[in-house]
Amino acid sequence: MKILAISDQEVPALYSPLILERFREIDLVVSCGDLSYSYQDYIHSMLNSRLCYVRGNHNCREEQSETTLLSGPTGGIDLHRQVYREPESGLLLAGVQGSLRYNTGRNQYTQAGMWWIVWGLVPALLVNKLRFGRFLDIFVTHAPPWKIHDKDDLPHRGIKAFRWLIKAFQPAYHLHGHIHVYRQDEVTETQVGTTRVINAYGFRLINYPR
Repeated sequence: MKILAISDQEVPALYSPLILERFREIDLVVSCGDLSYSYQDYIHSMLNSRLCYVRGNHNCREEQSETTLLSGPTGGIDLHRQVYREPESGLLLAGVQGSLRYNTGRNQYTQAGMWWIVWGLVPALLVNKLRFGRFLDIFVTHAPPWKIHDKDDLPHRGIKAFRWLIKAFQPAYHLHGHIHVYRQDEVTETQVGTTRVINAYGFRLINYPR
């Protein structure tokens, strides 16, 4: 199946009718946060695809569109603190929103707070293993894992609990955003054991074997 991962930067080619020329075969859109709800709505409605998402540290609780007040992308599945089985594909996804706390803004957590959220996912991951023979296929977060694609400044440091989760439960992919990419030589994909960690800044295309 074909997955379109998006995060942080609105891409003009995705926010126009031209999206159908390049991305018409997308099955699932995965948003890693800090994108407007109307932008996410446009992409998954134009592609007639499913959408799973987490919020970034800059996402508001509500957003005024041209016609209505949005509390999230219309028809999308909020993965935050949830383990979710995608009904069309059977993919097992889990997600955590936000970043490390660096001011009084929304969707920010301490490292300890992130540990509590991640530990809260563990029972459902164990059930997945019993029911489906695997813990997790795709882990979706806004922030990156500790020491992978992250930065030294507090707002952009990685999350220690995420690094533990991908080592312990070995999803095929960990998709994240939050880290903006300004240079062509910047590392945006890293293999950690059996997990491919991908920074979805802008967009990334993923062919996931069924």
